[in-house]
Amino acid sequence: MQKIKVLFVCMGNICRSPTAEGVFTKLIADRYLEKQFAVDSAGTHAYHVGDAPDLRAQKAARNRGVELTHLRARKFTRGDFEDFDFILAMDNDNFSILTDACPDEHKDKVRLFLDYAPHLIVREVPDPYYGGSYGFERVLDLVEEASVGFLAALKASGRLNIMA
Repeated sequence: MQKIKVLFVCMGNICRSPTAEGVFTKLIADRYLEKQFAVDSAGTHAYHVGDAPDLRAQKAARNRGVELTHLRARKFTRGDFEDFDFILAMDNDNFSILTDACPDEHKDKVRLFLDYAPHLIVREVPDPYYGGSYGFERVLDLVEEASVGFLAALKASGRLNIMA
């Protein structure tokens, strides 16, 4: 069985994208689907390569049962376009960076993550880095909604083997 490979992308890979990785990983584990996925996160910039997620992101996630301490920031590479089935950007700026660099044959892989939560008013996961704890809670709220929507979209498309 070929795994569905999902990459979450923000700017520095220490707040939003590792939070999305952690939330989605927990969601699929809770549904016993983890064997069907390979999940990762990356940043479009190399500001924090090798660093653990922001301590505020870790604390907020841990309060919801999501563990991020084992994750380490990495920079997005051109090879990721080929390696991943879904490349989910947290905001328009990172979406633009990705689509501008993306080879034509992989353009359909790049999406805004919140497109999977169309009932939400916002289309971007805001960067909480320069704010207080509320921003990290807001990120969690948004990525939880989009994670559920993404999983539902995979089921609806037939890409996900729900018999596993």
